[in-house]
This record gives sequence, C-alpha cells and structure tokens, in this order.
Amino acid sequence: MSDTANEMASDFGIVIMAAGKGTRLRSARPKVLHQVGGRALLLHVIAAAETTVPADRIAVVVGHQAEQVQAAAAHTGVHFVLQPQQLGTGHALQCVRDWYRDSGTVAPEHLLVLSGDVPLIRPETIARLCDAHLQQHAAMTILTAIPPDPTGYGRVLRKADGDVDAIVEQKSLTPDLLSHPERLREINSGIYAFRTDALFQRLGELRNTNSAGEFYLTDVAAMLVRDGERVVAVAADSVDEVLGANTIAEMMHLDASLREATTQRLMAAGVTIFRPETVTVDAGVEVGADSVLEPFTQLLGNTRVGSGCRIRSYSVVEDSTLGDDVLLRNGCILSQATVEDGALLGPYAHLRPGSRIGRAAHVGNFVETKNTTLGAGSKANHLTYLGDAEVGTGTNIGAGVITCNYDGVHKHRTVIGNGVFVGSNAALVAPLRLEDGSFVAAGSCITDDVPSGALALGRSRQVTKPDWASRKKQMPEPEVR
Repeated sequence: MSDTANEMASDFGIVIMAAGKGTRLRSARPKVLHQVGGRALLLHVIAAAETTVPADRIAVVVGHQAEQVQAAAAHTGVHFVLQPQQLGTGHALQCVRDWYRDSGTVAPEHLLVLSGDVPLIRPETIARLCDAHLQQHAAMTILTAIPPDPTGYGRVLRKADGDVDAIVEQKSLTPDLLSHPERLREINSGIYAFRTDALFQRLGELRNTNSAGEFYLTDVAAMLVRDGERVVAVAADSVDEVLGANTIAEMMHLDASLREATTQRLMAAGVTIFRPETVTVDAGVEVGADSVLEPFTQLLGNTRVGSGCRIRSYSVVEDSTLGDDVLLRNGCILSQATVEDGALLGPYAHLRPGSRIGRAAHVGNFVETKNTTLGAGSKANHLTYLGDAEVGTGTNIGAGVITCNYDGVHKHRTVIGNGVFVGSNAALVAPLRLEDGSFVAAGSCITDDVPSGALALGRSRQVTKPDWASRKKQMPEPEVR
C-alpha cells in the first residue's frame, strides 16, 4: 500500500463473507473450513486481511454452522457477525450495518469486503485495491479479473472513461451484450471496497425480486451509478488469486497452486527441493537456506526448519521445530517436537508431542519418544520407547529399552542423569531416577532408584545345564495316539 493509503488505513474496516454452506462441495463441513495449503480457507483470508488492518477491525459474517466457524477462527481475534438466514450478500452487509449500530462500534469510513473462500488473495492485491479506492475518491471499487473463459461469472461493464457502468450476471446478459464479447471479458471477483456511508444508505433499497429470492450486493453498484457516484474497477494480476472453489476438484486446484507457490518461494530463498511436485509443504512452513528436501517429504502446519538440514524421503514433520544441520533419515514421523542443532534421527524414528531432542543427539531406527527430553549428545539408536522421560547429556540408551510410564491409571516420569549407560532390553519402571554415571545391566527390570556410579541388575541368575541338548535329541519321540 502507498504512503497515502498507509496513512488512511485507520479509516478502513474489513468484512469477510463466511456464512455460506457450499452445497456443491457435498460435504458436512462448512465451506470456509475446508483446507488448502494446510490451512482453512477462511484463515488464509484473515491472514491476508491482517496485513491491512488489525484483527479487531475485521468482521467475519457467519451463518451456516456458525459455531464451528467461530471456534476455528476465534484465536485470530476477529469479530463475528451472525447472519441467521443466508439471504444473499446484500443481506450479509445489512447484518454488518446492524451490528455496528447495535454494538456501539463506530463504523469506519471505508469497508473492504472479502470472500472467505478465496484463499489465494494476496496482501499486495488488497493493498492495491484500497490504494486505488482512496486515490480515485470512489464510492465503490470492484476487484476484477480476466479469465480465459468468463462463462458463468458476473461481468463488469465499463464506460468509455473506464469507470464501471454496471455488473451483469451471466443469466442476465442480453443478446445485444452477447453480440459484443469484447465488453464481456472482465469478471466480478466479489471483492469490493466501499465508502461506508454510500453503502449503508443504499442497503435499505435492496430488493429480493429475483429467482433466488436473495438480496444482491452487486445491485448497489447500479444504485451508485444511478445517483452519480463514482464506481471504479481494479484488475487483479492473476485470475487464480480471486477465484474461489465450489467443488472439491476446484479446491484441489487451489491447493496445488498454493503449494507450488510455497515450494517456489522456498527454492528462491536457497532451499534445495528435489522433484518439488512430489513434496507436500504447507503454506505456513519456513525452511532455512541450504536445507534439502528429498522427494515425498511432508512439512505440515507451523513447522520451522533451520539451515543446512536434510530431510530424506517419506519423512513427515508436523508443527515441529528443527534447528540447523539436522538430519532426518527416511521415514521419520515428527509431531509437535523440537530438534536442536546437529541432531540425527531415523530411519523410521517417531517423535510424538512433547519430544525435545538435544544438540547432536541421536534417535535411531524404530525409536519412539513422547513427552521426553533427550539431552545433548545422548543416544537412543535402536528399538526403544522413551515416554514421559528426562534424559541428560552424554547418556547411552541401549537397544530395546522401555520406560514403563503407565500403571494403568496414571502416567509417571523417568529421570535419567548425565553419562548414564542403560543396557539393552532394560525395562525402567516409573517413577524412577537413574543418577549421573550409573549403569543398568542388559535385560534388567529396574524398579528402584539407582545412585550415581552404581550398577543395577534386576534379572534372574543364568542356569546352564551341560549336555542338555544332546540328551534332548536322544529322548524317544512321544507316542501319538
């Protein structure tokens, strides 16, 4: 947005339309809660809107399954306006007008209207729309696009001077208009900027005398032109960024576009992505320069990856943070985990929520951690489960070790100190503490705390019977009856 628009941004409020059902999706979920790029459609639009105004100047119109929509977006801090019956876009703005009046909230001088199902709308486009609206002193500014085939969309008709003459729906195009297809290439995106008083004064004039029985916001454009007010249009740079999705197939087209843009952004920032068409990276993911993503990796949610990392094929990392120079070998699964610089994981390690792997620590093949801290330089290289545990630095956890953290009713913690050696196939029955420098013999079941420097054994004494095998072979076979 220009300096002029930045100075006047305080005069803008934003309304996001999110009340519709989306019947053509054939889904029980509200349309705006379907996800592309790992985030609900509505949350993409809110994030773009927040680049122009703070969340407390954004009103989201909810209707169909309003409680679900509000729950999904409540953390953003936006306001919600209920449209009890979905009687059209004009009716939605009537509800907004009434909300300003009834809540005592002062309406802003200008309102920007966005669609909650247009997730690719760019902050730059919003800024340009607001900028043009202010600079041209318009009562209404329409964001438009020029698709290869405009069939099915409302068309924006311009006057000779370039201002808007009317918005005409596809079904209302007359033979005379259809005979001039060059005038019908520009479509209405459903995204507008209004001078608030000009909008509110005309909402009461809307009529629902149409086949759908709805109040259309597009009718306001004709009213403003009739009254000599200025209506202008701004074309978006890309058709995709203003198009919504009415079917699952169209939703997946948006998802593919958003994910391609994400991988392109990462590669431009110095990330190597082999076969990017096979990699799944959510829009909110960040990856540092000189990191490498191999084919078929997935980085999901709010994942953050440092620089110089390598994530090998078939690893899935969700809502997790990786430091610098981390190696994830093939098939690692991470969820809500933290991995510090230089750690090595996998192959096939599973870090569940609450796992924190220290600097240069090793978590090997088929090791599972949950709510566990593994200290710097410590190793758990094979076939181990560490749950509700705290492991110090420089400790070695042998193959097959299990922390028995659940007694059938409650969870208990295991605390393992620095420089501890836990032998293979040991069962550590929590609550338990192994002090610094202690040793646990292989195959032990440990139920009591182990002091620093001590060796703990908890297994039956071995019994060896000489010549038992040869005598066993000489025994007669049992009689079969």
